[in-house]
Amino acid sequence: MHQQKPKGIIKLKKYFFCLLLLCIIVGCKQKSVNRLPYFNTADFTPVWIDKNSPQLTNLHTISPFLFTDQNGNTITKKTTNGKIFVANFFFTRCQNICPKMMDNLKKVAIAFKNDSKILIISHSVTPYFDNVEVLKKYATEKGITTKNWHLVTGKKEEIYKIARLGYFADTVTSSAISTQFLHTENFILVDKNGHIRGVYNGTIDFEVENLIRHIKLLELEN
Repeated sequence: MHQQKPKGIIKLKKYFFCLLLLCIIVGCKQKSVNRLPYFNTADFTPVWIDKNSPQLTNLHTISPFLFTDQNGNTITKKTTNGKIFVANFFFTRCQNICPKMMDNLKKVAIAFKNDSKILIISHSVTPYFDNVEVLKKYATEKGITTKNWHLVTGKKEEIYKIARLGYFADTVTSSAISTQFLHTENFILVDKNGHIRGVYNGTIDFEVENLIRHIKLLELEN
């Protein structure tokens, strides 16, 4: 004969189930709020890895580069060593998404204007036109005055290569040798070890707010 379980036991099981579910939800929330993921592939699938894990040595990092900024300074990977930085791609003649992107980047630059450990690197995708003089004029017109923001130019093939293979910035093609014009609204967040930690639509205000918040989270990492 089938015996029914006491109501007290059923209630107790329901309580423990709810408690377990709550712990899972809180745990996931804590992970997403307090620790940023890593992005190791061009599809930007997030991966959470402990900061002391040996897996970090095999993660994708930004490759070496050499560019020149609006002030004629040489900008290399050494410039970013030990620093958090945001990378994006633009061109001075752009009249569609670039103005909004650069206005939003200005919010980031202002938020960290007194923090020498935070950099912004804006790569021109038309370096054959955007030389140092043009970039300097553009920076003046746009009110880009903070020392931590570098508008850079260089060899087109090198800029396109690092955009596609380094930052995974091109949503159209991942081929470094593609001649297809590079145009992306993405802002890429890179930590002090050269790992990609976030991607944001630079034309959307709340995503830029998230970017600023996430930079502050990265600053708390040891």
